[in-house]
Amino acid sequence: MCGITGWVSFHHDARTQSPVIGAMTAALAPRGPDAGGVWLGEHVALGHRRLAVIDLDGGTQPMTDRPEEPALVLSYSGEVYNHHELRTELRARGHVFRTRSDTEVVLRAYAEWGEDVADHLVGMFAFAVWDERAQRLLLVRDRLGVKPLFWAAVDGGLAFASEPKALFAHPRIRPRVDADGLREAYSLLFNTGPTVWSGVRETEPGTLLIVDRDGIRHRRYWQLEARDHTDDRDTTVERIRDLVGTAARSRLEADVPLCSLLSGGLDSTVLTALLADELRRREGAQARLRSYAVDYSDQAERFTGDVLRTGHDTPYAAEAGAFIGTEHSTVVLDPHSLLDPEHRRAVVVARDSPIGVGDMDTSLYLLFGEIRAHSTVALSGEAADEVFGGYPWFHNPEALAADTFPWLLVTGDEAAMPLNPELDLRIGEFRADTYRTALAAVPHLDGETPVEHRQREMQHLSLTRWLRQLLHRKDRLSMAHGLEVRVPYCDHRLVEYAFTVPWALKSFDGREKSLLRAIGTGLAPDSVLYRPKNHYPATHHPDYNRGLQNLARDALATAQVRALADETRIKPCLDTPPDRLEWGHRLRLERVVDLALWLDHHQPELAL
Repeated sequence: MCGITGWVSFHHDARTQSPVIGAMTAALAPRGPDAGGVWLGEHVALGHRRLAVIDLDGGTQPMTDRPEEPALVLSYSGEVYNHHELRTELRARGHVFRTRSDTEVVLRAYAEWGEDVADHLVGMFAFAVWDERAQRLLLVRDRLGVKPLFWAAVDGGLAFASEPKALFAHPRIRPRVDADGLREAYSLLFNTGPTVWSGVRETEPGTLLIVDRDGIRHRRYWQLEARDHTDDRDTTVERIRDLVGTAARSRLEADVPLCSLLSGGLDSTVLTALLADELRRREGAQARLRSYAVDYSDQAERFTGDVLRTGHDTPYAAEAGAFIGTEHSTVVLDPHSLLDPEHRRAVVVARDSPIGVGDMDTSLYLLFGEIRAHSTVALSGEAADEVFGGYPWFHNPEALAADTFPWLLVTGDEAAMPLNPELDLRIGEFRADTYRTALAAVPHLDGETPVEHRQREMQHLSLTRWLRQLLHRKDRLSMAHGLEVRVPYCDHRLVEYAFTVPWALKSFDGREKSLLRAIGTGLAPDSVLYRPKNHYPATHHPDYNRGLQNLARDALATAQVRALADETRIKPCLDTPPDRLEWGHRLRLERVVDLALWLDHHQPELAL
């Protein structure tokens, strides 16, 4: 895993801009702590920061197709899990390889297939290829958007980067925020394309950009499709078992220590069991997979359920680890570490955004820091809820009937930091328009029942919007420590197949995630198999709530925060006794604190 950046401009000579590409590349150093490099041509500059995972000695970047007078130059981030098969195919087509890296496979694959290269890749990736012969830059992002890719227009071309902070090291791109950006951030609709930053765009998942003297062109190379599903239940379960197993096994390759995130839920337990079994098959019966969970110092005594959480995770994670036979560890955090201003600032800097989920972000950041002391790669169960129908909104009649994005019934205005009404952002109108646009993009089959029609909408919204912000969160907070997180449930072959499965099969046992539970029999203890859906844990300690209220008061003392926030709606959250502060109101305070940190660090120009 790595960080990529650079630009192409046909109006200027990039060879004189070494300090600029150096600064852009340095901004991504946490993503690639092992090495960095740049490459300069007449009209293009490419930068790369490397986290060495496969072929530690041979994957140096930017990578060229030949040492002298290269025709192709690649800056690549990600992992391609079918690189062994592609290497064999490309060798048969006459290509000669110098390294064992998947990076070189991507480079040679471009040489063979040009802009169709992404069609041949299985994995998570964002990369740039400069084609000297065609005088063309190709930018590609993976199908589900696991790896980030941002860009902004510059004179005669564009600049790109894994994170916006690298773009701001370019002299023509400044951190500027207007009303449209605030609306995008605080509407909680998770559009891909526009960002909070004026002029900075996020490349759509499954999309490529081509930049040449004729301008910038976009092409979508992948999207979800509705197809007839003809497999019966047993065949469907076996197909899911094969797809999940293949995805898990293919993501075990690494030349560095590897571990699994084990929360004690169905998704992570099934994944960890498959990984542990494969590791023992490869390395012997004594091989043990490391697994990690997070907890809070007050959780065992103070846990109380809320709209997202039904139980305390830690006992289930420990039971699952013992059942599977992992080397399991629990990282326990206290209120003081979660409130530490430096930890909170590090999270906001990593995100490049004022929007997060407070202590849940800080705890994930701290968890990843602890994991990085022992492992360079972690595997996560992200996306199983989207793929298999695990969220409450797939099953709640109120959510199914609502004429809006289903997560807004949970987060909505209670969790969104209320903005000053004088800004007149018209977020309600924006949400309604965006919802209609999102539904229009959902593929359907002729003759679908109303139930099937609505469930396909729910799954499409979850996969193309809700999942993207979860992947964004996981990427930024892990890569801030130079930790690579792999997400097997995001394998596009699994996602494509599951999207075709009728809702009756997805819920055949009358519960959420029926198909995943079916393949998990024997892989997980019954207590985990039949446990209700539980979201990422949050602390319940009054000391945390009290400290958060103090941080929010300090944030509101700054003029810029007061200009943006609606103090009349925040004040009741400050006056509530700490032991009675509800989750939604607490998240409102979290957003006030994050806004202050974001403004202080990024110093954006506010054009409101």
